[in-house]
Amino acid sequence: MAYGNFTIEQLIETFDLSIKESSGLFAEVPSATGSAYLTDTLRENVELAVAISTEKARSELIIMPVLLDLKRHFNTQVSLFSGIDFTVAPEHGLNGVCDFLVSRSVEQILVRSPVIMLVEAKNENLKIGFPQCIAEMVAAQLFNQQKGNPIEVVYGVVTIGTLWRFLRLSGSVVEIDLSEYHISNIEKILGILASALM
Repeated sequence: MAYGNFTIEQLIETFDLSIKESSGLFAEVPSATGSAYLTDTLRENVELAVAISTEKARSELIIMPVLLDLKRHFNTQVSLFSGIDFTVAPEHGLNGVCDFLVSRSVEQILVRSPVIMLVEAKNENLKIGFPQCIAEMVAAQLFNQQKGNPIEVVYGVVTIGTLWRFLRLSGSVVEIDLSEYHISNIEKILGILASALM
């Protein structure tokens, strides 16, 4: 099994998780101002990505610019990975390639302390991205425990580029925010992402 093969039911049973859904989970998180470069980039790219309407276009034209701006926000004191193998415990199905991973480490050559796992939803359906994202979050949590990283909370994002949904894993509790954030509210999206790295 790999990250993308899990169902929510399998994750609950295999890893003894509980799922809590609530609206406005990140409502109190302050917004963060993006760079002028990001504003200009999104102004040019969003409509093009929507017109092309492929995962690759949304990834390259929307998601990656947002994550690069997040990295700039932290003065490159975080690392960003795209399309990397993140095999943690293959015997439990925690293996495969992650769409995006953000780490609290300056090292870019290898993953040291993952804190945000981001999954591109297939067929523009955010809901079907949740199982893969949760599996990757569990893997990140296990990885951090194995490496002695003092990271108590792992965050997850499921996005199609224009819409973003956020998750949080603490202990065995997965919280799923029912609120959707549109890319036009980029300050709030950046604020939530930034809060995960503090």
